[in-house]
Amino acid sequence: QVQLVESGGGLVQPGGSLRLSCSASGGIFSLYVMGWYRQAPGKERELVATIKIDDTTNYADSVKCRFIISRDNAKHLVYLQMNSLKPEATAVYYCNARFVVTRKDTWGQGTQVTVSS
Repeated sequence: QVQLVESGGGLVQPGGSLRLSCSASGGIFSLYVMGWYRQAPGKERELVATIKIDDTTNYADSVKCRFIISRDNAKHLVYLQMNSLKPEATAVYYCNARFVVTRKDTWGQGTQVTVSS
């Protein structure tokens, strides 16, 4: 069973950048599709980006060309580089690990990102 711990959230001004990190432990990292999701107040949790073991990525249309997801398979880390941040990006960001065999999801505890002047 994989465990996930996010870090890197905080307060940033509109137009600024932030990098989130997710550390995975307890599982075979290469057997997981890793992803970032976010949930804003009063809204459903939504996909931000995912990355497979072969570095194939998928992004929500709202973040394409501004956010970059990456993974370090040796260190069991996943990153989300967020650039040109907008106030509507304010949300709790969750790291996700989807086991490729069963498609079971595991979630981190979340990290708050607030974009405000």
